[in-house]
Amino acid sequence: MPDTRYQIDVSVTTRYLPEQSQPEQNRFAFAYSIDIANLGDVAAKLLSRHWLITDGDGRVQEVRGAGVVGQQPLIAPGACHSYSSGTVMATRVGTMQGSYQMLAEDGTHFEATIAPFRLAVPGSLH
Repeated sequence: MPDTRYQIDVSVTTRYLPEQSQPEQNRFAFAYSIDIANLGDVAAKLLSRHWLITDGDGRVQEVRGAGVVGQQPLIAPGACHSYSSGTVMATRVGTMQGSYQMLAEDGTHFEATIAPFRLAVPGSLH
């Protein structure tokens, strides 16, 4: 049973960016907005991120880095941190998934899972 003191919920909204894409050059730009809600009982700081970005041809790009968009937010119990970022892929459809590495105020390190989500040019899925 998971420890309810350390419970982070991650929700994602995605958007295709036609103005930044060049389909004729296999360049497809996407934005994603993320809400990170602390459903646990302890404040937690987001230390780093780990992403696996898989394009429609199965190519995987791995991204690791400190924080999110230059921040390492401390998220209080019941609070939410939101940010937006983006990625570019060589195919019209792909997926992203990963995790955030968190540090609770009590010194406990834990991971917040980011479930797979789809990036797709509108009309490219049947």
